[in-house]
Amino acid sequence: MYNFQFFMPTKVLFGAGQLQNLHLEQMPGRKALIVTSNGQSTKKFGYLAATEKELDLAGVEHFLFYEIRPNPTRKNVMDGAEKAKAENCDFVVALGGGSVMDAAKCIALMMVNEGDLWDYAFSAKGGHKPFQNPSKPLVAITTNAGTGSEVDMFSVISNDELEEKTGVFDISMFPTISVVDSNLMMSVPPKFTAYQGMDAFFHAAESVINKNEHPMGEMFALKAIELIAHNLPKAYKDGNDREARSNMALANSLAGYYMLCTSQHTMEHVMGSYHSNLAHGAGLIMICHEYFDFFAERKAAEEPMKKMARAMGVENPQSGKDFVNALDQLLASIDCDDLKMSDEGITREEIKKWPARIREVLGGDITADPLPLSDEDYLGIYERSFK
Repeated sequence: MYNFQFFMPTKVLFGAGQLQNLHLEQMPGRKALIVTSNGQSTKKFGYLAATEKELDLAGVEHFLFYEIRPNPTRKNVMDGAEKAKAENCDFVVALGGGSVMDAAKCIALMMVNEGDLWDYAFSAKGGHKPFQNPSKPLVAITTNAGTGSEVDMFSVISNDELEEKTGVFDISMFPTISVVDSNLMMSVPPKFTAYQGMDAFFHAAESVINKNEHPMGEMFALKAIELIAHNLPKAYKDGNDREARSNMALANSLAGYYMLCTSQHTMEHVMGSYHSNLAHGAGLIMICHEYFDFFAERKAAEEPMKKMARAMGVENPQSGKDFVNALDQLLASIDCDDLKMSDEGITREEIKKWPARIREVLGGDITADPLPLSDEDYLGIYERSFK
């Protein structure tokens, strides 16, 4: 018998060309801070100009903050909040991928809360203070299919000085409006199409094996897994495949609607806290086989894994191993079956200190795995994953 809550306050404009309809919506303010990355893609491909045009048509004054790096930092957030307050902005527009949306959520939060973001972080070195005021409104315009951040209240932020990477969340951080326009995803290079698509896959897969799974979340997650298994290889091989891009965009949002991440995500956030240039999706891929195989070997999540195998096209799966095999085949189809930690500067020696950090990092729910994992179990997964 299930008991659960489901809350989804974000209005989603989904589909190719939906960005050009943004000006028709009731904007949540009159002065916007547009938050984007420190790269050039949003300018190069015209996404920033298109967004500015929509805000102009809606009569919204706007200012640009373009300093967000991959694995966004506490400093990114505080600098952005300072800029927003200096310009008297009353809402935020996030234009980019997960890093931009995560940073923008926290910028909107720190526009109205005193002190430093880490005063409120729930990490080992965070202040653990409750937020005093709800976030300013956020409009999220996603340019990739990977994080699901456009439909959730979560963010992940790094603190380089403290070597911490943790989740920051509040019920007020749900975007007011999200634009999921696959036309903005056509320019994502193959490598990052693969990394981002697998990030979305693991959001869904971890939700299915999560001990707190419920039918609403499973419904979204299994459909996301089906869409990714059948469309990610197509989008990877041909970035101009509009149907595959649209299906990946849908999968990404579905996986974000009820994201119940387990310790796989926490394990990767520990990796990213030491190696800030490690792409989140790549880190997840590096450890995924050993993580899921740990439970398959112990028959700890047989029915959930068989459901996922069926969603991926496996006929009559017999055990969790069938899901692990399907996962391996999916990774091979996108040339991600041989990613090496050593290529990212990770050493076998440093892995030994990672398990101690897992309980200090707020990523996935480490209590929700199909079986509880010890430090020795985490270390074994890391070490068997090392190449």
